Amino acid sequence: MNMQMLDARRAVSGGYKVDVTRGERLGRVSSEWFSRPDDERFLSLGDLGHAVRDRTERSRTRVVETDLIRVEASRTDDERLSLILPGAEVPAVPTHWSFGQLASQVGAPAAYLRQLPAALAGINLQYGLSTHRGEQIKTLETDDGRVELRAVTGRDYGRIYDHELVESVQRIAGNGTGDTRWKIPGVLDWSTGIYNPRVDITKDTTTLYASDRDVFLFLVDDLNPIEAGKLPDGSPDLYFRGFYCWNSEVGAKTLGMASFYLRAVCQNRNLWGVEDFEEVTIRHSKYAASRFAHEAAPALLNFANSSPMPFVNGIKAARERVVAKTDDDRSDFLRRRGFSKTETAKIIDTVFAEEGHPPTSIFDFVQGITAAARDKPHQDARLDMEAKAKKLLDRAA
Repeated sequence: MNMQMLDARRAVSGGYKVDVTRGERLGRVSSEWFSRPDDERFLSLGDLGHAVRDRTERSRTRVVETDLIRVEASRTDDERLSLILPGAEVPAVPTHWSFGQLASQVGAPAAYLRQLPAALAGINLQYGLSTHRGEQIKTLETDDGRVELRAVTGRDYGRIYDHELVESVQRIAGNGTGDTRWKIPGVLDWSTGIYNPRVDITKDTTTLYASDRDVFLFLVDDLNPIEAGKLPDGSPDLYFRGFYCWNSEVGAKTLGMASFYLRAVCQNRNLWGVEDFEEVTIRHSKYAASRFAHEAAPALLNFANSSPMPFVNGIKAARERVVAKTDDDRSDFLRRRGFSKTETAKIIDTVFAEEGHPPTSIFDFVQGITAAARDKPHQDARLDMEAKAKKLLDRAA
């Protein structure tokens, strides 16, 4: 069986023929793509890095006693509050996010306070701050013509700045536009099944995002396809490497990154034919910055520079390992692994329909399971089935 990394020169203007009926479909990138307004979309890692680095350079943090904070309501705007922090020269205006964090710190219902006039909300918030004597919080303030309070966390919050993640990605991906092997992805043409890695980078195709709360980046190595066996028609089964990562320096989410192999990315940025998905997350706890430096950043670098041969060999082993030769073998194999009678029949029928033969190898069963999982209406059930497929593939390797 021929398994190799193909030379990028084989990528022609028409792109690569791929089979997206195999593997998993991941919608995480698509969810980001749908939800981001234009001002949160960036066309290069350079532009994104500059924006989040500039924000950090205009920011400062401080640890303050809650009972020393003074709340002021605007006399001209019934909806505006500001906070006078100890040691600050000018008031800080909380964002929607930081107001909720501050209310949570003192046990106040943020949704209710937002419905009140600023003066009344300020009285309630001031009472909560005053009764938490001795409590300390950590603030993140950014000066952008006026001082904006962007985050309120516990004093031991381990902040990893958004620019730190972006700069780690830049070390392996340059500008993310094709100056290295890692780039913003191309687009699958559903009418032909051809994945074209070379498309114009626009606000509509980019996968680099940042808001006042977070960053999210998705890149692929789609000029260097990896062949791992053959499709039923004899053409190569092609994969590409990809990863995405995310962070929130204001505490809206963890830092995390996921690496995987995939067969295509469609126009609305769903990932198709995903295999070997791995994810790591780091909570912003006291030693988060150290964990990022010693765990996450090296893991990203290692994936970027690693050989695909362990993945290719794992696929080869799964294809070659025959576990069922009869209908009874197939049914018993799936039922012993927790699949219902209905699921078992659907998995077997799916493989027969897509491959032209009933499942015999580990790889056949994995493809049938992941295909059946895509039809599950509830996410928990889908993820549970996909996890079983991954477990099978891991054991075969």
